[in-house]
Amino acid sequence: MPASHVAARRLPLRRGVSLTLAATAVLLSLALVACGKKEAAAPAGGPPGGGMPPPEVGVVVAKAGEIGLVTELPGRLEASRVAEVRARAAGILLKRVFREGSDVKAGQPLFRIDPAPYEATLRSAEASLARAEANAAQAKALAERYKPLVEANAVSKQDYANAVASQKAAEADVQASRASVTTARISVGYATVTAPISGRIGRALVTEGALVGQGEATPLATIQQIDPLYVNFTQSATEVMRMRRAMARGQLQRASGPDAAEVRVVLEDGTEFAQRGRLLFSDLTVDPTTGQITLRAEVPNPKGELLPGMYVRVKTEQAQVDKAISVPQQAVTRTEQGDTVTIVGADGKLSKRNVKITAGKDNRWIVTDGLKEGEQVMVDGFQKLQMLPPNTPVKAVPWQPPTTAAAAAAPAAAASAPAAAPAKQ
Repeated sequence: MPASHVAARRLPLRRGVSLTLAATAVLLSLALVACGKKEAAAPAGGPPGGGMPPPEVGVVVAKAGEIGLVTELPGRLEASRVAEVRARAAGILLKRVFREGSDVKAGQPLFRIDPAPYEATLRSAEASLARAEANAAQAKALAERYKPLVEANAVSKQDYANAVASQKAAEADVQASRASVTTARISVGYATVTAPISGRIGRALVTEGALVGQGEATPLATIQQIDPLYVNFTQSATEVMRMRRAMARGQLQRASGPDAAEVRVVLEDGTEFAQRGRLLFSDLTVDPTTGQITLRAEVPNPKGELLPGMYVRVKTEQAQVDKAISVPQQAVTRTEQGDTVTIVGADGKLSKRNVKITAGKDNRWIVTDGLKEGEQVMVDGFQKLQMLPPNTPVKAVPWQPPTTAAAAAAPAAAASAPAAAPAKQ
């Protein structure tokens, strides 16, 4: 076949390939344009320009009102009544009739001392009383016989006067003998040692067979009444004076109402005791060594859960702040230069604000200056802003305090999460 024919046959083939490649290129271009339009239309519901949405931060709205200032002070528990059981009669201790560490009632027998010597003394006193009563009866009869005789001049007036004097002396002997009998009976009663008060008794300080009460009243045991209990706590005199000056200037008001004199007891493990106490008094003298003022409160202890000598913290409301704002403690940054909070504006911009803190209550700081009612205070979301440029606008959402269950589950979830998993902002 001639070469010209071969070339003529190849020429249509090359033109077809070229047309096919051109058509493919056009189709690819159209597809790319369509994808670009879809990508451009995708962020139509998002922020302008297709950027990331603003980060959400938790805020609370500042609300002014009357807030009670709760002061937390250290204290010690003390029994409301303490009585030392002592032997008032000398003798050998025969028996202990109580269980150590138990609750006893007033008048309950505790110890028995050998009563034989005191019973013998009682019998002797009773015999002396009987003899004195017999002598008094005889003297009285003699005086009564002499009375009509002296009127008839049958006996001398001197004999009658002696008979009357003998009668009175005999009656005095009867009174003395009766007193001796009463004393002897008291001594016999002292041989049985009873509880002077109701309360919880400790360990016995003596054992059976010991000689007690010889020369002095021997301590036998100690009874403490633990329902109610006293809690003694101290407060700095400087703080008391500062609070009084603030009340005089009108910055604080004296606490009023039924809860003003109540106290709450916080145990060493941080739990709050269920029973509320009441403030009894505040001492007028300042301890010269510590500069502290002692206060005392009474706390009910029906189940005996609290014990004398325990260290506790006492919460009491002593004053109130009018038109004060409380914010969560995590919203306040406390430094040596002062206390600051972060304010979220209406445009989402953040700004720092210096505030004045008076006291804390229920994990919240009480702000007396630097905040206005209605402002949004940032509480949560600080970590989200660390990786973002400054002045990045944010979206304010209401902050919800974590519940007890959520707070307990958070550390466990963080511990079980993979180490390589990135944290969500």
